[in-house]
Amino acid sequence: MLDSTFHALAELARRRTGQALLPSKAYLVDARLSGLVRREGFATLDDMMACLEVRPNPVLEAQIAAALLSRNTWFFRERDCLERIVQDVLPGRLKASKSGRLKVWCAGGSTGQEAYSLAIRLAEMAGEPGLRGSRVEIVSTDICRRTTEQARLGTFDHYEVQRGLSIHRLLAHFQRLESGSWKISEALREAVSFRQHNLRDDPSGLGQFDVILCRSVITGMAPDVKTEVAEALSAQLAADGVLMLGHGETLTGVTKLLQPSRHIRAGWQRQSGATQPAAA
Repeated sequence: MLDSTFHALAELARRRTGQALLPSKAYLVDARLSGLVRREGFATLDDMMACLEVRPNPVLEAQIAAALLSRNTWFFRERDCLERIVQDVLPGRLKASKSGRLKVWCAGGSTGQEAYSLAIRLAEMAGEPGLRGSRVEIVSTDICRRTTEQARLGTFDHYEVQRGLSIHRLLAHFQRLESGSWKISEALREAVSFRQHNLRDDPSGLGQFDVILCRSVITGMAPDVKTEVAEALSAQLAADGVLMLGHGETLTGVTKLLQPSRHIRAGWQRQSGATQPAAA
């Protein structure tokens, strides 16, 4: 890859998604874009970027930016985080709810494993005292149209279902297809709403949420974009709602609008007295 190609990609990624590409990760850039290069009929990545410079194509730019993001996800990732949500956070939010309606947003939800894992766990808890009478709405968003469509279909190959799913859960909630892939049950597909959304865009149309999961998403962003996205997420948190980050992630020094939760590990809540951005 030419240096000029890498710099053009780094600028595109930062502008589109806020991702900060490091020269030391150039090998990942090649790997993540190789399929797109072939689909678009180019011999090399250098050729594709040279063509894009001469003939700007917003659709292709969006596809490149989405392809550069990590898609490393699996079912029941960070199980302790999931258990804190269903055992503690949502029951606590239910007590404060007059309608029994709770909303969860999986921001940067990729191919849907995180959202479906939550839906499976909630189905398993149906009728238990902590969430009795609740109606939990799950929204999962991702920047990539193809990824969002794949998540909405709820079909996973053998490798994907082996990552994090027990045999019991696989047989209870999935159907084996003739192709050898597995399709999640209609009831669980209906439990999750999938939408294409760029975290750099205004999220106010999504509404406010009791819980937002944004794990392993903002870490790779440029510092100013981290602040921008964190504050946008803050605006979509209901009062006393919780933003869940991944293990090892922090918002210290990123924004003053959010503070670590006193009760939920890896959880962040709106800073008391801080002026929040306008929200829906």
